[in-house]
Amino acid sequence: MRETLRFLGLDVHAETIAVAVAEPNGEVRSLGTIANREDSIRKFIRKLGTPEQLRVCYEAGPTGFVLYWQLTQLGVDCAVVAPSLVPNKPGDRVKTDRRDALKLARSHRSGDLTAVWVPDEASEALRDLVRQREAAKQDQLRARHRLTKFLLRTGQRPPLGLKAWTERYMRWLGQVRYVQPGQEVTRLDCMNEVEHMSQRVKRLEEAILEVVKQAPQAMQELIRGLQALRGVAHISAVTIAAELGNISSRFESARKLMGYSGVFPSEDSSGNRIRRGGITKAGNAHLRRIVVESAWCYRHLPRVGARLRKRHAGVPAEIIEIAWKAQNRLHKRYSKLTMAGKDQRKVMTAIGRELLGFIWAIGVKTEQACRQPIAA
Repeated sequence: MRETLRFLGLDVHAETIAVAVAEPNGEVRSLGTIANREDSIRKFIRKLGTPEQLRVCYEAGPTGFVLYWQLTQLGVDCAVVAPSLVPNKPGDRVKTDRRDALKLARSHRSGDLTAVWVPDEASEALRDLVRQREAAKQDQLRARHRLTKFLLRTGQRPPLGLKAWTERYMRWLGQVRYVQPGQEVTRLDCMNEVEHMSQRVKRLEEAILEVVKQAPQAMQELIRGLQALRGVAHISAVTIAAELGNISSRFESARKLMGYSGVFPSEDSSGNRIRRGGITKAGNAHLRRIVVESAWCYRHLPRVGARLRKRHAGVPAEIIEIAWKAQNRLHKRYSKLTMAGKDQRKVMTAIGRELLGFIWAIGVKTEQACRQPIAA
């Protein structure tokens, strides 16, 4: 069967697609450029033969998975590959769309490409919403910084002991006045922007709650199970679930999940020389940010507070046991690394890496429970 397959490499852009094919006889040639439109793609696929004989690949990027769904609907086997894992010759200094398509076709035929996970439409929609909320939080932080730096520059200081962005702090901001009209207009504009960003974040969080209620039962159970972990509340759990999808089918071990998040240290060793550097960051940045933020909660002694006890309601006992084990192990790990004099940021990264192992364990347990048939 493989002797009759034709492997296509596509270099996809917003308006055009450069196409190359690796023929069954070993020839690799360019087929030119077509428009990145659904009708053009359909006509082009018809010219190449039956869809069962085609194997198509293109690099993941800003064009998303629209082309993947179009080709899949036509019955074509399509793979979206990781750009960072495409083999490159060190001496190759010429890069064009045509050469990129030829390289993809050749590498796809030889099996040297690594496909990324393609979410279904519901998972992709939830992931887009979660990332939009993350972008809104970043905009909110910028707006707050802009206001506080303006106050600092103009000599306005809050009363001692007043915590930033509390209700009392906002009331104090409302009482600040400037003699110069230009500065007063600037203050009002900055405060309006802060308020606007706060409302935007709140609106998106409410939308996430509504979308999760309509999510598949397996995803809802995973989100509920992840919240048993300390430092993983609802938004963090939704982010992890949206970024990972089906954990047990994507990651055969916890170590694979840790590598996917890019929290392993880089290494450049040769012979007797061993040289390790910072983490690779060659993975999902959204997932990495969430787990490192959650890791800060494990500085404190293991305990189950009122909020965490509330999140434990309705969660299976085996999931709660994993979460309690995580508290004890990660706090012990934090204490050991801190006593050794390690940098605080490195310690938190190490704790976040181990936290991913417990996330993997909870995900596997939850998905196994959802697959088991309900006894009559």
